Amino acid sequence: MTSAPELHGERVMLVPLAPEHHARLRAIHLLPEVVAWWQNPDDDWPQAPEAGTTRYSVFHDGRLIGFIQWYADEDNPDFRHAGLDLFLDPNCHGRGFGRESIRVLCAYLIDELKFHRLIIDPETENTVAIACYRSVGFKDVGVMREYSRDRHGRWKDGLLMDLLARELVR
Repeated sequence: MTSAPELHGERVMLVPLAPEHHARLRAIHLLPEVVAWWQNPDDDWPQAPEAGTTRYSVFHDGRLIGFIQWYADEDNPDFRHAGLDLFLDPNCHGRGFGRESIRVLCAYLIDELKFHRLIIDPETENTVAIACYRSVGFKDVGVMREYSRDRHGRWKDGLLMDLLARELVR
Protein backbone atom coordinates (compact mmCIF):
# COMPACT_ATOMS: atom_id res chain seq x y z
CA MET A 1 0.00 0.00 0.00
CA THR A 2 1.41 3.37 -1.02
CA SER A 3 1.63 6.17 1.54
CA ALA A 4 -0.89 8.80 0.56
CA PRO A 5 -2.27 12.08 1.91
CA GLU A 6 -5.81 12.62 3.14
CA LEU A 7 -7.89 14.28 0.44
CA HIS A 8 -10.77 16.62 1.27
CA GLY A 9 -13.86 17.64 -0.64
CA GLU A 10 -16.79 19.76 0.53
CA ARG A 11 -18.59 16.77 2.06
CA VAL A 12 -16.26 13.79 1.71
CA MET A 13 -12.85 12.98 3.06
CA LEU A 14 -10.65 10.30 1.47
CA VAL A 15 -8.52 8.73 4.18
CA PRO A 16 -5.74 6.24 3.41
CA LEU A 17 -6.98 2.73 4.16
CA ALA A 18 -6.23 1.73 7.76
CA PRO A 19 -6.81 -1.49 9.74
CA GLU A 20 -9.67 0.07 11.70
CA HIS A 21 -11.56 0.52 8.39
CA HIS A 22 -11.37 -3.13 7.32
CA ALA A 23 -14.47 -4.57 9.03
CA ARG A 24 -16.78 -1.76 7.85
CA LEU A 25 -15.44 -1.83 4.28
CA ARG A 26 -15.82 -5.58 4.13
CA ALA A 27 -19.42 -5.29 5.36
CA ILE A 28 -20.19 -2.72 2.64
CA HIS A 29 -18.44 -4.79 0.00
CA LEU A 30 -20.59 -7.82 0.87
CA LEU A 31 -23.88 -5.96 0.35
CA PRO A 32 -25.78 -7.30 -2.69
CA GLU A 33 -25.79 -3.88 -4.43
CA VAL A 34 -21.97 -3.75 -4.24
CA VAL A 35 -21.21 -7.42 -4.90
CA ALA A 36 -23.30 -7.14 -8.08
CA TRP A 37 -20.53 -4.97 -9.59
CA TRP A 38 -17.47 -5.86 -7.51
CA GLN A 39 -17.83 -9.62 -7.11
CA ASN A 40 -17.24 -11.42 -3.83
CA PRO A 41 -14.20 -10.11 -1.96
CA ASP A 42 -11.23 -12.39 -1.36
CA ASP A 43 -11.02 -13.77 2.17
CA ASP A 44 -8.21 -11.36 3.06
CA TRP A 45 -9.77 -8.23 1.51
CA PRO A 46 -9.10 -5.40 2.36
CA GLN A 47 -6.26 -6.43 4.69
CA ALA A 48 -4.01 -7.76 1.93
CA PRO A 49 -2.15 -4.93 0.18
CA GLU A 50 -2.37 -4.67 -3.59
CA ALA A 51 0.96 -3.83 -5.22
CA GLY A 52 0.88 -0.53 -7.08
CA THR A 53 -2.55 0.44 -5.76
CA THR A 54 -3.34 3.32 -3.42
CA ARG A 55 -6.51 2.69 -1.45
CA TYR A 56 -8.73 5.12 0.45
CA SER A 57 -11.74 4.90 2.72
CA VAL A 58 -14.44 7.45 1.93
CA PHE A 59 -15.89 9.33 4.92
CA HIS A 60 -18.86 11.67 5.25
CA ASP A 61 -19.56 13.40 8.56
CA GLY A 62 -17.10 11.09 10.31
CA ARG A 63 -18.81 7.93 9.00
CA LEU A 64 -17.09 5.46 6.67
CA ILE A 65 -19.31 5.23 3.59
CA GLY A 66 -17.15 3.68 0.88
CA PHE A 67 -13.91 2.79 -0.81
CA ILE A 68 -11.93 4.31 -3.69
CA GLN A 69 -8.58 3.32 -5.14
CA TRP A 70 -6.20 4.32 -7.89
CA TYR A 71 -3.28 2.66 -9.64
CA ALA A 72 -0.73 3.74 -12.22
CA ASP A 73 -1.80 1.84 -15.30
CA GLU A 74 1.28 2.82 -17.25
CA ASP A 75 4.42 4.56 -16.00
CA ASN A 76 6.14 5.06 -19.35
CA PRO A 77 6.17 8.88 -19.65
CA ASP A 78 4.90 8.66 -23.23
CA PHE A 79 1.84 6.62 -22.17
CA ARG A 80 1.49 7.41 -18.44
CA HIS A 81 -2.02 7.25 -17.04
CA ALA A 82 -3.89 6.04 -13.95
CA GLY A 83 -7.02 4.01 -13.34
CA LEU A 84 -9.53 4.18 -10.52
CA ASP A 85 -12.37 2.20 -8.94
CA LEU A 86 -14.87 2.85 -6.16
CA PHE A 87 -17.93 1.66 -4.32
CA LEU A 88 -20.21 3.28 -1.77
CA ASP A 89 -22.65 2.04 0.82
CA PRO A 90 -25.97 1.74 -1.08
CA ASN A 91 -27.60 3.89 1.64
CA CYS A 92 -25.48 6.76 0.31
CA HIS A 93 -26.32 6.30 -3.38
CA GLY A 94 -27.99 9.16 -5.22
CA ARG A 95 -26.61 11.86 -2.92
CA GLY A 96 -23.56 12.94 -4.95
CA PHE A 97 -20.94 11.32 -2.71
CA GLY A 98 -19.60 9.13 -5.52
CA ARG A 99 -19.33 12.08 -7.89
CA GLU A 100 -17.56 14.17 -5.25
CA SER A 101 -15.19 11.32 -4.30
CA ILE A 102 -14.23 10.86 -7.95
CA ARG A 103 -13.69 14.60 -8.45
CA VAL A 104 -11.51 14.85 -5.34
CA LEU A 105 -9.36 11.90 -6.37
CA CYS A 106 -9.13 12.98 -10.02
CA ALA A 107 -8.11 16.52 -9.02
CA TYR A 108 -5.33 15.07 -6.84
CA LEU A 109 -4.12 12.73 -9.59
CA ILE A 110 -4.11 15.55 -12.15
CA ASP A 111 -2.97 18.52 -10.07
CA GLU A 112 -0.51 16.89 -7.69
CA LEU A 113 0.68 13.73 -9.42
CA LYS A 114 0.50 15.22 -12.93
CA PHE A 115 -1.40 12.46 -14.68
CA HIS A 116 -2.81 13.77 -17.96
CA ARG A 117 -5.24 10.88 -18.51
CA LEU A 118 -7.35 8.74 -16.18
CA ILE A 119 -9.39 5.62 -16.94
CA ILE A 120 -12.27 3.70 -15.40
CA ASP A 121 -14.00 0.57 -16.71
CA PRO A 122 -17.51 -0.14 -15.38
CA GLU A 123 -19.65 -2.95 -16.72
CA THR A 124 -21.85 -1.69 -19.55
CA GLU A 125 -24.94 -2.63 -17.49
CA ASN A 126 -23.90 -0.32 -14.62
CA THR A 127 -25.74 2.68 -16.04
CA VAL A 128 -25.84 4.60 -12.74
CA ALA A 129 -22.04 4.46 -12.37
CA ILE A 130 -21.54 5.38 -16.03
CA ALA A 131 -23.78 8.45 -15.65
CA CYS A 132 -21.82 9.48 -12.56
CA TYR A 133 -18.47 9.15 -14.36
CA ARG A 134 -19.75 11.10 -17.35
CA SER A 135 -20.87 13.93 -15.04
CA VAL A 136 -17.27 14.34 -13.86
CA GLY A 137 -16.02 14.48 -17.46
CA PHE A 138 -15.18 10.87 -18.34
CA LYS A 139 -15.85 10.02 -21.99
CA ASP A 140 -16.70 6.66 -23.52
CA VAL A 141 -13.76 5.11 -25.36
CA GLY A 142 -15.42 1.85 -26.32
CA VAL A 143 -16.92 -1.43 -25.23
CA MET A 144 -14.54 -4.16 -24.17
CA ARG A 145 -16.44 -7.31 -25.10
CA GLU A 146 -16.60 -10.10 -22.52
CA TYR A 147 -14.18 -8.07 -20.42
CA SER A 148 -14.77 -9.66 -17.02
CA ARG A 149 -16.43 -12.70 -15.53
CA ASP A 150 -19.07 -12.11 -12.85
CA ARG A 151 -19.41 -14.18 -9.70
CA HIS A 152 -21.79 -16.54 -11.53
CA GLY A 153 -19.25 -17.28 -14.28
CA ARG A 154 -20.92 -15.13 -16.96
CA TRP A 155 -18.79 -12.92 -19.16
CA LYS A 156 -19.73 -9.22 -19.01
CA ASP A 157 -18.89 -6.34 -21.31
CA GLY A 158 -17.01 -3.39 -19.86
CA LEU A 159 -17.09 0.22 -20.95
CA LEU A 160 -13.65 1.78 -21.11
CA MET A 161 -13.93 5.45 -20.21
CA ASP A 162 -11.21 8.05 -19.97
CA LEU A 163 -10.76 11.58 -18.70
CA LEU A 164 -8.13 14.02 -19.94
CA ALA A 165 -6.83 16.49 -17.40
CA ARG A 166 -8.41 19.44 -19.24
CA GLU A 167 -11.84 17.73 -19.19
CA LEU A 168 -12.27 17.31 -15.44
CA VAL A 169 -15.50 18.96 -14.33
CA ARG A 170 -14.53 20.62 -11.06
